Amino acid sequence: MNAPGDAARYHRLRLILALVDFAVGLAWLGLLLVTGLSRGLADLAASWAAAWWAQVAIVAAAIGLGHALLTAPLAWLGGWRLPRRFGLLHQPLRGWLADRAKAALLGGALGLAAVEVVYGLLRVTPLWWLAAAAVFFVFSVLLAALFPVMVVPLFYRLKPLADPELEARLLTLARRAGVPAVGVWVADQSRKSRTANAAVVGLGRTRRIILFDTLTAEFGPAEIESVLAHELGHHVHGDMRRGLVVQGALSLATFALARVLLDLGVEWWGLAGPADPAGLPWLALVVTLVAALGVPLGNAFSRALERRADDYALALTRDPSAFIAAMERLAGLNLAERRPHRLKEVLFHSHPALDRRIARARGEAA
Repeated sequence: MNAPGDAARYHRLRLILALVDFAVGLAWLGLLLVTGLSRGLADLAASWAAAWWAQVAIVAAAIGLGHALLTAPLAWLGGWRLPRRFGLLHQPLRGWLADRAKAALLGGALGLAAVEVVYGLLRVTPLWWLAAAAVFFVFSVLLAALFPVMVVPLFYRLKPLADPELEARLLTLARRAGVPAVGVWVADQSRKSRTANAAVVGLGRTRRIILFDTLTAEFGPAEIESVLAHELGHHVHGDMRRGLVVQGALSLATFALARVLLDLGVEWWGLAGPADPAGLPWLALVVTLVAALGVPLGNAFSRALERRADDYALALTRDPSAFIAAMERLAGLNLAERRPHRLKEVLFHSHPALDRRIARARGEAA
């Protein structure tokens, strides 16, 4: 068991590491611009390849590799050393590194594709920012549908729930909510960590219920129902669609502002034009900063959805005691920060503070 105060210390250290990681990323992009290294990378890429897309790929790969090397110690501290110190993670370093490599390959491929799309659009239309936002929105929808069948199995071994009674109970709950699922799968989270959770992932024919095996091992059936009912609430309210729309709107605003700043950057950094690969660090810097400014707005929207999903779970199960017990168990297993500083919650938290969620449920039980 963790000592009192461990959750606060753990989350304080995680926040510090995340902010340092963010600052290092910005400093790396700024260094490339100020020193002229980005111009040198672009010229080197042009000497190696004639095709614009190949030049963009070379510059993007060099920038991404440099960032990965600079932030590798922070990734190790925040992703492996710190969770192990506080008892959250027991995955061996080799397994953690394998997961990191898979995530890096997947993220790198998607990131490179995104950069190529943006630079391709920059070359053909002044409305590149509008077209890019539309392309990214469509891709987000496709990713949401394919996530459970293509991405989750890369990191977890999934198997059908072996308890037919619990499976029937959960599928019945999903039908009552009007959210039919194709089945219930269990992910082997215990192989890596003690943390527990459940999710309803996918769209249409790919929608399925996924439970961490830590959840099925530590929680009673009524508590599992409460956790699942919260996730079902998101689907009943169309929160995934709402989230995609809000994400699309934020992307549109980000690209619209990026268009203005990228045009200014042509003069500031001596670029041949907006599609000059030497401007890639500037575009990345602008997008990163603008996206960061939108994080509190996105989190405020998310917290409102989470509160509504809690209310739905309480209405669907009519069992506030099970909901409260589930929240208490999740707090212990996940080392949750029960009541962070209000400013921290507003800026960084996508969920309401755990104590607020429990107090809200107790109000329903009264």
